[in-house]
Amino acid sequence: MEPILRNTLTTDWITFLVILSLIFMVLAKNVFYSRFLNFIILPFNNKYIFMYNKKEKIMNWFNLFWGLFLIINFSLFVYLFLDVFHKTDQISSTLAFPWIIMALILYLFVKLGMQLGNGYIFGIQKMVTEIVFKKLSYFNYSGMIMFLANIFLTYIFVGSKVVVYVAILLILLINVIGWITILRNYQKLITSYFFYFILYLCALEIAPLILIGSYLKD
Repeated sequence: MEPILRNTLTTDWITFLVILSLIFMVLAKNVFYSRFLNFIILPFNNKYIFMYNKKEKIMNWFNLFWGLFLIINFSLFVYLFLDVFHKTDQISSTLAFPWIIMALILYLFVKLGMQLGNGYIFGIQKMVTEIVFKKLSYFNYSGMIMFLANIFLTYIFVGSKVVVYVAILLILLINVIGWITILRNYQKLITSYFFYFILYLCALEIAPLILIGSYLKD
C-alpha cells in the first residue's frame, strides 16, 4: 500500500490567535465586569448604549480590548472563508493572513478617520461620535460570532460552508439591528441632511462591502 500525501490545515498558529483573542475578552470581562454584562446582551437590550454613550466615547480600554478581539477574529474569519471557498496550498494560504489583517486594520482606521472628519467638517462632531460609538458597539459584538465560527471551522466542522453562511447571516443581523437603532434615534436629523446621509451611506458603508465581496468572490 502506497502512502497518500494529504494537505491538512496547520492549526498551531490559529490556536495561538484564538487564545490571544480570548485573553482580550477575559481582560474586558474582568476589568469592566458590569460593562461586560451589559454589552453581551446588546442586541436584545439597549441598556449598554444608554449607559455608556454619554459617559465614554470611542477611545477607552474596553473598546480597545474588544477592538483587538474583533480584528483578530475578523481577519481569521476572512482567512478561513478563503480557505473554504478558494482552496490553496498551505504555504500561500498561511502567508495571506498577514496581508488580510493589515488590510483590515488600514480599512478600519481610514473609515473611522473619514467618519470623524466628516463630523468636524459639518460641525456635528458630537452627533457623529455618538453614531460611531453605537455602530462600533454592534460591530464589536459581532466579533463574538466570528470567534465561535472560527472555532467551529478550525476544530469541529472543518471547511463547512454552512457554518460560514450562518455566521455571515448572524453578523449581518446584529449590525442591521444596530443600524435600525441609529435610524430611529436620528431620523429627524437624517431627514434634514438626507443627501449627505445617502452620500455617506454609499461611500463609507455600501461601497466597501461591495469591494470586499467582489474580492472574496474572485
